[in-house]
Amino acid sequence: MNHVFEFSNVSAYRNGTLVFDGLDLSVRTGENTAILGPNGSGKTTLLKLISREIYPVHSDESRMLVYGCDRWNVEELRSRLGIVSHDLQQNYGSHAKGRDVILSGYYSSIDTWPHQLFSSTEIERAEELMRQLGVDELADRPFGRMSTGQQRRFLLGRALVHRPKALLLDEPTSGLDITASFLYLDKARRLMQQGTQIILVTHHIHEIPPEITRVIFMRKGRVVADGDKKAILTSSGVSGLFDCSVELIERNGFYLPVPASE
Repeated sequence: MNHVFEFSNVSAYRNGTLVFDGLDLSVRTGENTAILGPNGSGKTTLLKLISREIYPVHSDESRMLVYGCDRWNVEELRSRLGIVSHDLQQNYGSHAKGRDVILSGYYSSIDTWPHQLFSSTEIERAEELMRQLGVDELADRPFGRMSTGQQRRFLLGRALVHRPKALLLDEPTSGLDITASFLYLDKARRLMQQGTQIILVTHHIHEIPPEITRVIFMRKGRVVADGDKKAILTSSGVSGLFDCSVELIERNGFYLPVPASE
């Protein structure tokens, strides 16, 4: 089991539109990876395929495996792969209290419910995560009364309750101010340094931290470039991906795009 996921000749529709037509893509276990592309490149569809929110077109010639299996119980999958997505944040119940947001990760549910039981160990784990993420003072605050950055940290805690081997992050700093962005990226970096694999799906180049070693370019449902970060993240490569003139500036392992000079 040496891959987080493996797609071979995968075709998939979303909202009646063909997004992938024979996609081949895989990410190895332990490989910190960024999947970068403009809006409409298929990033959201890829996330939904991995998390089993949607399914590919059935074909004897296609294969779609997550941790070596083609079928998963969703709760069991979450113990291997934690997911923090924009859709989850938008759709999460606004009345759920912070502590319950994290505890809901044990059942892959939205909020917690009376029939769901939690052991003292699970509750202690939730409390520990709130402290680690700096949101323990918000344990009783409703999700809808939190800032975007606070919500994002609680959803990260929700994804971490099972101590997953890998995290799949969807544009993690979108909508955050500079302080909240730096805090979130610092948490992601620490997780990678401690051995948690991160797969980052984004169109924001500045979100790609130094610990990411592989970058995949996606455009219009296809992989157009794939390889070592330093080889892939070039001014000409990013200019072609986003169809505009870009100059990349590298600082402290981060890459910042600015308009190319005439």
